[in-house]
Amino acid sequence: MTDDPKPLRRPALMELEGEADPGLAAPVPDALPVGATMQAAAEVATLRPAGITRFALWAFGSLFSFVISIALWDFVNDLLARNTILGWIGFVLIGAAILAAVILALREWVAFARLRRLDTLRDAAEAARATHDLPAARAMVAKLTRLYAARPETAWGRARLAERQADVMDADALLAMAEADILHDLDQTARREIEQAARRVAMVTALVPMALADVAMALFANLRMIRRIAEIYGGRAGTLGSWRLMRRVFGHLIATGAVALTDDLLGSIAGGGVLSKLSRRFGEGVVNGALTARVGVAAMEVCRPMPFVALPKPRVTNLVSRALTGLFGQGADAPSSPPAQ
Repeated sequence: MTDDPKPLRRPALMELEGEADPGLAAPVPDALPVGATMQAAAEVATLRPAGITRFALWAFGSLFSFVISIALWDFVNDLLARNTILGWIGFVLIGAAILAAVILALREWVAFARLRRLDTLRDAAEAARATHDLPAARAMVAKLTRLYAARPETAWGRARLAERQADVMDADALLAMAEADILHDLDQTARREIEQAARRVAMVTALVPMALADVAMALFANLRMIRRIAEIYGGRAGTLGSWRLMRRVFGHLIATGAVALTDDLLGSIAGGGVLSKLSRRFGEGVVNGALTARVGVAAMEVCRPMPFVALPKPRVTNLVSRALTGLFGQGADAPSSPPAQ
């Protein structure tokens, strides 16, 4: 007795009424990198606690400070009761700690004051240009010259400006001359900082497989870049000032939708099919480097004492092409090679 053969399995066909047009189907989306690392870093940098959370932090912080003060007072009194020398040693150490805290607070206050000074100069330049006010422009240029009086890289520009500004009788021309003579070298230094940060973020994203590690590195690299750009333009932000400045930059980018990958940015960076020759991890590194460059340009706009008018604003594509040259291969003109695994 033999077993009956199994019936052949055939595909099920479903009859549809009417005719279907294949051309109306949605295109298959390309699996392109979206810069997830920089997106996550931007979200972390712009987190702001709610009102009740801030009140709770203030309340717990005040309570903790009060308890510590009482504990230190009792500690010094107990030491004085036991031994006068030990009591005075404890008193001196507590005084040194309080002095260090006051110095740190003053340093942060000075850092905030420097950042406000840059904002004041930028607002004055915009107001003088909008109203074509020559005396206001001369006053702004004088403040700008004093700001960089101790900077050797601006010495030639300041001397050149001092020779020519007396002959200028137009506010726009005077402001443009001051921007070109004084800020040109500072802009080039800031460009180099942006390129280094973009290269560092791209390398870490491409080589580090851990998601939290590359987010932390991207956040640190962007914080360091923004702090350096502030120092280049005379801000020299402190610890709290750097974090606040970073939140300000990222908040501006998120509000304007700039922390996102656009088609023109991807096309200019990955032109010629370069991105398709790389692994997805390398492509993600290129995109994160581009977004880091975009953050750097925004930091220049925030920290610069004058808006970009006479000098061109750095383009993200140029920054990224210079930063990533040779990092992920030779580019589109290079001989074809197998994709990285």
